[in-house]
Amino acid sequence: MNSNFFSVISLVFIFLISTSVDKSKPVQEFQARAYYFSKSKMELGNWGARLSEAQKKEIGARMKNRLEKGYVLSFNKEESLFVEEDQLDAISGATDSWGKNFTPGIQYKNVKTNTQLQEQEFYGKKFLINDSLQPIEWKLESDTKRIGNYNCFKATASIPTNELTWYSFSWDKLGETNQSESDSTQVEEIKMTLVEAWYAPQIPVRHGPLEYWGLPGLILEVSADNTTMLCSKLILNPDEVIEIEAPSKGKEVTKLDYRTIINKKMVEFRDNRMRRR
Repeated sequence: MNSNFFSVISLVFIFLISTSVDKSKPVQEFQARAYYFSKSKMELGNWGARLSEAQKKEIGARMKNRLEKGYVLSFNKEESLFVEEDQLDAISGATDSWGKNFTPGIQYKNVKTNTQLQEQEFYGKKFLINDSLQPIEWKLESDTKRIGNYNCFKATASIPTNELTWYSFSWDKLGETNQSESDSTQVEEIKMTLVEAWYAPQIPVRHGPLEYWGLPGLILEVSADNTTMLCSKLILNPDEVIEIEAPSKGKEVTKLDYRTIINKKMVEFRDNRMRRR
């Protein structure tokens, strides 16, 4: 009787296991989607010292769509796709088409192959930046804090500023480049940016927003210069399959090539405007 009893129990156990797994559906690999928002401090320099508080407040309202932005990072264990959400101008209600010339486009990173593909559009011309990931020598700290449901650890790094802002433009940066080219004997001082990041080991992927990556856990918060970016929502293994497709449109160049192109074009715009005057 005991033998029959155990035989029945074994059959029931096998039946439950076989019916609990739907073999028609493939096992889903790990995937997730993280939502970030960034906030930058408005810096007006010496010119801003001459403005009243009311004027500063008005400028801040007009620049809100450039100072506060939203992003989405879709990722699996090896790949990630980082996209900026469209922001409407606080005054006109339109998208900031001019500002998009100097903001990061759709960014694909693969931590296994150490590659980065990024679509950039500069005054109507599309470029596909094909380069390696920015190398970052992180220093892991012992500080901890909680972000949402995750215990995070602090990491810091010092990164060349130009490597973090290669898609942007400033006349100061152009002036520094021209000065170093005119005097080849002068050793160029490389400006560095101190970066502070907080990562979650509970999510063991090496992804992060923008140029940041390489920590033993997803980067949930990062601060650099006057900008802080924070993950506001995280969805692990959603019901729908997340498609991560690398961008493929545009003229293929490196980050350095792209920086050279936009610097040259901005000088041409300035010179043409001066000639018209």
